[in-house]
Formats: sequence, structure tokens, C-alpha cells
Amino acid sequence: MQKTITSLSSLIMSIILLIMGNAFLMTLLGLRLSIEEFSATVIGWILAFYSIGFVAGTLYAGRIIEKVGHIRAFAVFAAVLSASILVYPMAVEASLWGFLRALGGFVMAGLMIVMESWFSSKADNRNRASLFAIYQVIFFLSTAGGQVLIRVADPAGFIPFSLATILVVLALTPLSMTRRESPVITRGDRLSLIRLYRKSPAGTLGALIAGLLISAFYAMGPVYADRIGLDLGQLSNFMASAIVAAMLLAWPIGRLCDHFDRYRVMLVAAAVAALCSLVAAVIGSLNMIALVLFVGLYMGISAAIYPIAVAITNDLMEPHQVTSASTTLLLSYGLGSIIGPLISALFMDFLGPRGLFISNALILGGLIAFMLVTSRRRHPSVTQQEQYYTTTPEAALGLSELDPRNPQFEEQETASSDEESGTVEEQKSDERGNEKEQ
Repeated sequence: MQKTITSLSSLIMSIILLIMGNAFLMTLLGLRLSIEEFSATVIGWILAFYSIGFVAGTLYAGRIIEKVGHIRAFAVFAAVLSASILVYPMAVEASLWGFLRALGGFVMAGLMIVMESWFSSKADNRNRASLFAIYQVIFFLSTAGGQVLIRVADPAGFIPFSLATILVVLALTPLSMTRRESPVITRGDRLSLIRLYRKSPAGTLGALIAGLLISAFYAMGPVYADRIGLDLGQLSNFMASAIVAAMLLAWPIGRLCDHFDRYRVMLVAAAVAALCSLVAAVIGSLNMIALVLFVGLYMGISAAIYPIAVAITNDLMEPHQVTSASTTLLLSYGLGSIIGPLISALFMDFLGPRGLFISNALILGGLIAFMLVTSRRRHPSVTQQEQYYTTTPEAALGLSELDPRNPQFEEQETASSDEESGTVEEQKSDERGNEKEQ
């Protein structure tokens, strides 16, 4: 395992730099727009274009990679993202920034596909669960690290944008120098949203709600922090603590999902997250420690809704449908991530900054009501549930083969092992034949 991690060190460095730069940019843009006194609704619309571009990228960026190869595609995507970041401070104009956000979302999806598919190509049946977990930790810590960078320079200037560009450009270097062969991207079967909803309504809606909640926080969280009077240091701690909480709560929630009915775990998680969101709305800037605590709990639990939704859905799928179901759940999440900032922005315009958490609590209330009304008879018992794995929507882009739930990976490994054993047997047979002739 240590040799595997060592061989992936350059790729891991590229992943860290890219995710850190992108996370830093997302927080920077929301804060800069708030400083420029754009309305919450306009900010929500501008930042929602990132999700639109990202969803488009998940659908079409793979075709570009197939045509020109991983290295060239990665270079093109990184160059476009770097150039777009440098344009932001040149003109703070809503339509331009909306276009740049959509463009950034598309190329970021392409970059993630390249890196994650390369990462998963190093996996086999012995290490893929460990590599999957390592990637999750890298993703969470890099995202949290990006929030800390917000305190480096005045967000009203051009220096933060230059820093984000430097991180993206540096991410090019390690991957470009790797000597590993490019992996092969294969297109899986598609499962429509309607078919998936009929099969797993709770899982499909859960993924949608997760997209709503997480994108709303990433997009409007910096706006909320700025408008309740937090300074740059407090704002970076506010954002980073929520992301670290998501990483820390992933394991205990996963244990609950393995020992209790996942349908009920999601129901309780939604209720607790809604309560924490309401408390955060009431606390505001009155007590910074309490605010960070309850926002961390809210985000940590909300982030767990997506992997729980994936687990609930996979429990109802045939083995050959797991990968296509995960792809459709990602689409559901993407649709939610488009809508999330728009809803939160509307509430913030009417209710002030606290509207962010009030709207999220209402969204979670809708999920709770749906789950209470919808029959859960179709869901299996605890003993029939598949093993639970923590995952993030971004990891579903290029890590489908690395996901331990993917039966196709095991089939590929088995086929590979059979070919190797067959080759060995042929060699032994040839050796025995040569001995007899002698």
C-alpha cells in the first residue's frame, strides 16, 4: 500500500493544489460580490452558473478527454480555468462573472475526471477501499485548506485571484510529469431520473436535497458571514470548520448506517440538521463559538445525506445497475446544486443573512415530510443492506471504478487474474513439453 501511495504522490499533489485553488476561488467570489454590494439574488444566480457548467462537464467533458487524451485535455482545462480566474478582477460585472462561472464549472468537471480516473487506475481489489477513503480525506482537507487562504490578502484586490491562478497552474506540473500510462475512460449505461425515482424515491430526492444544501452553503456562506460582520479570519474559520466537521462526522454516521435502517438514519439526520440550521439562524453573530459549532454540525450531517442516499439506492439495485444508478444520482445532485443558491439567495433578500439557514431548514423539513409520507416497504432490512461507504459527489465523476461497490471492478480484476493464471499455466505447460523433448 505504501508503494502505491508513493507512486501516486505526484497525482495527489495535483489533486490537492487544484481542489484547494477551486475551493478558495468559490469562497472568494461570494465574498467579493458581497463586498461589491450585489443583492443576494444576483449573487445566487451568478454562483449557480458554476453548477450548470459542472453538470454539463460531467456529461460532455469525457468526450474531449477521449479525443485528445488525458494530458492534453488536462492542460487545456487548466489553462482555460487559469485564464478565467484572471478575468474576474478586470470587470466585476454580473453577466460576465456568470459566464466565467459556467465555464469554470465545465472545465473543473473535466479536470476532476482526468485526475480521479488516473487515481482509480492504480487500484485493485486489495487496496481500492483504502484508496477510496484516502481520496475522501484529501478532498475534505484540501477544501478546508482553501478556506484558510481567504485571509491571505484583501479580497477587494487582485492578489487573491492571482493566488488562485497560481494554485491551478501549479496543479499542472506534477500530473504532467507523471510517467504512468493514461487510463481508459469507458462510458457506462444511463439510467433516467424517472426510472431511478420509481426504484428509489428517497435516494433520488435525498441526492437532490444534498445538492441544494451543500451548494447553497458554499455559494452563500461567505455572503452570510460577511453580512453578519465577521472579519476575514472569522470567515475563513467559519467556512473551514464546516468542511472539517463533514469529514469528522462521516465515519460515525457511516457506522450508524451499517448497524441501523438507513431510511431511518436519513430521516433522523435530516431532522437533526434542520434543528442545527434553525439554531444557527437564531444565533447569528451573537456567539461565534456556538455559531461555528452548530453550523459545523449542520454541514457535517447535511454532507452525509448524499452518501446515505447512494447507499439506500444501491440496496435496491441489481449489481449491474450500481454504476449507472450512481451516475444518475450525481445528475440529481447537480440539479439540486443549481437550485440551492437561488433559493437561499431569495430568502436572504427577504429575511436578511439568516435566510440562508431558514431556507435550508425548510428544505430539510420537506425531505422529512416526504420520507414520513412515502412508504418504506421496498427498503431491505438491516441484515440485507450492502456495506456503507462514505463518498462525495465529486468522487463519483472519475472514481466509479475505484468505488468498492462497483461490481464491474471486481469482474475486471477476476478476468485479469484469470488471464494471468492462464498465462502462467501456458508457460508451465511449455516448460514441461521442452523437458520431455530434451
